[in-house]
Amino acid sequence: MIQIIKLYKKFGKLTVLDGLDLEIKTGGIFAILGPNGSGKTTLIKSILGMVIPNSGEINIDNKTVLKKWEYRNQINYLPQIANFPANLTVNELISMVKNLRPKKANDTDLINLFGLESFLDKKLGNLSGGTKQKVNIVLTFMFDSDLIILDEPTTGLDPISLINLKEIIQKEKEKGKTILITTHIMSFVEEVADEIVFLLDGEIYFKGDIENLKIQTNQTDLEHAIAHLMLKENV
Repeated sequence: MIQIIKLYKKFGKLTVLDGLDLEIKTGGIFAILGPNGSGKTTLIKSILGMVIPNSGEINIDNKTVLKKWEYRNQINYLPQIANFPANLTVNELISMVKNLRPKKANDTDLINLFGLESFLDKKLGNLSGGTKQKVNIVLTFMFDSDLIILDEPTTGLDPISLINLKEIIQKEKEKGKTILITTHIMSFVEEVADEIVFLLDGEIYFKGDIENLKIQTNQTDLEHAIAHLMLKENV
């Protein structure tokens, strides 16, 4: 379980997380939604230890993770932008990441699934955005970890790769993994998420399943339900 208690984060005079409280149970797919500037990225990076909050607590499996690093070995993270060293080949990058993490890696099946065999000896700087995202996905899922964080995972993916990604996510869920996803693609959220967390101005305005949000906002689809929630809070 992830437990976040009274989390505050300011950048200068701007309050990004404003006393945020959140509990995410072990196992399942949780979509963290909100407009740009809502605090999604800061929340994710706080969990990863990439941002240090001004105050508050972050516990994973009842242990604090603030200013620690060992727990990151049990997290797989897919960043929003696949910003790789342009002069490395795909194979060199995969080998480097495998050497950095003290875990067994299963990259071969993922390379085959996403059709990357012919790209292994190509330099990353010469790849298209979609191909880089496939490499990003391989790096994320080739390790077996309890917590998986995916930041805009569908970016640049063709339809077949998107189907493969959804299948991987579902298989990880079936293994009991906890999966956090941030995305602006509401159709993707409706298809995969068990629960959503909606952030606005650094606070949580809704937490629950999609059906309950539709009922609460009297809307028939998630996109309009989220829009209704945003408009209501801005009145």
